[in-house]
Amino acid sequence: MPFSNSKFARSSLLMLIIGAAVLAAIVVSSVVLSRMTQTYFDDVVRLRALRSAAADTMLYLRSAEAGQRGYLITGDESFLKPYTAATEGMAEQRERLEKAYTAQTAVRFSMDEFDALLAEKLNEMKSTVDLATSGKFDAAIDIVRDARGQKMMEDISSKLAGLISDLDRKLTAGVQELRDVASMLQWFTIGGGLVIMAVVGGAIAVVMQHVRELSRAHREVEELNAGLEERVNERTDDLIQANREIQRYAYIVSHDLRAPLVNIMGFTSELEQTLKSIRTYVLAENTETLRDDELREARLAVEEDLPEAISFIRSSTKKMDGLINAILKISRDGRRELKPEPVNLQSLLEATADSINHQVTEGGGEVSIAVAAARPLITDRFSLEQIFGNLFDNAVKYKDPTRALNLTVRAFSVGRNALRIEVSDNGRGIAPEDHERVFELFRRSGLQNSPGEGIGLAHVRSLVRNLGGEITVSSTLGGGSTFIIRLPMDLSQYVRSDGA
Repeated sequence: MPFSNSKFARSSLLMLIIGAAVLAAIVVSSVVLSRMTQTYFDDVVRLRALRSAAADTMLYLRSAEAGQRGYLITGDESFLKPYTAATEGMAEQRERLEKAYTAQTAVRFSMDEFDALLAEKLNEMKSTVDLATSGKFDAAIDIVRDARGQKMMEDISSKLAGLISDLDRKLTAGVQELRDVASMLQWFTIGGGLVIMAVVGGAIAVVMQHVRELSRAHREVEELNAGLEERVNERTDDLIQANREIQRYAYIVSHDLRAPLVNIMGFTSELEQTLKSIRTYVLAENTETLRDDELREARLAVEEDLPEAISFIRSSTKKMDGLINAILKISRDGRRELKPEPVNLQSLLEATADSINHQVTEGGGEVSIAVAAARPLITDRFSLEQIFGNLFDNAVKYKDPTRALNLTVRAFSVGRNALRIEVSDNGRGIAPEDHERVFELFRRSGLQNSPGEGIGLAHVRSLVRNLGGEITVSSTLGGGSTFIIRLPMDLSQYVRSDGA
């Protein structure tokens, strides 16, 4: 499986680690920014409390001054109500101002100078009110007309206004900092959310790919299970056919090996008869006493019978040696370890065709090769070279003498995992009844005017089957032949599936 379970586990773990890291970063940044926001907010609250206390102090002081002056000018005691309320609440308001100022550290304000001015102003207003209450309005008004009271009021107002102005600037800066922190928190959250979405998307993609691979593997298993019985039947048929071929080979081998052996035995008996005539002549004490027929038989045995027998024995042993060597060759190829490797079929066919090119072109013929495989072929190169070498040699050996040889090779994919190769020639062809016979050991078809032992196509079929394929022939006498080879695209998979 391309996308293995270990790879899926590593990818999932990586996604989880990235997601956890992003979440941790978001949480940490959120906590930090939240604390900063809380700090800025607390500072703003304290500054607003101080500003409110300063503004209220100024309001109380102006209310007291307005009541004082209204009473002094009109003599109406109703003006004493706001004056009395303001002066009585001033102490509490002063305490509130000091408490609010002490709670913050953002602005500086001289409370001692302010207290001195405030106390002096309150005393100045109280003294004028007391004089007016005792009926000394003129003396009280004279005090008011003095610029000193106005100067104290201006100093107090200036200090409070300066404090309020500083507070306004700090409040504006604090609000801006709150906005900045809120914006940072927002962007951190959005960025973290996008990263998490990307991680989730990646995790989903990994899971989906793994699920697709599992589904594909499941379908392959179902297909394998569905075709298992068919493959078992195919293997059973192959075994039955192989058993039949073994029996057929055993019969052919025993028959063809027995023929030269019978010849050797027969000529050995003839040698024994020949030796009797020679022995009579050799062992005779006086050859003059031999009859003419005995001399004639001895001479005939030496000159004709003995050389003929030896010649036939030598020929039979030579034939037997050739048969045994052919059997050993097929046996060795069957035991040879296959080495699956990528093979450029076009190049291999062209290189094999080069070895017979001069024989083809001398007679005006040509070789045409066309490979249209969708996937690269992985198989045993040596076996493939042996297969096409034999087929090409046979095409040359059994060409029609009345026309130029045209040899055509076509290769194309069949389904996903198989390759079909057709080797066609316009040679003398094979009779339909010999289509299977030509693949048998020591069997040949048609006119035997070319040297050979009849092992070429048997060797080819053995090699093709070792590669997990099959070979058949389509031919008619005088109409050329087409050898059709079916091979698996990947021999290594075939070897594994067959337990080789």
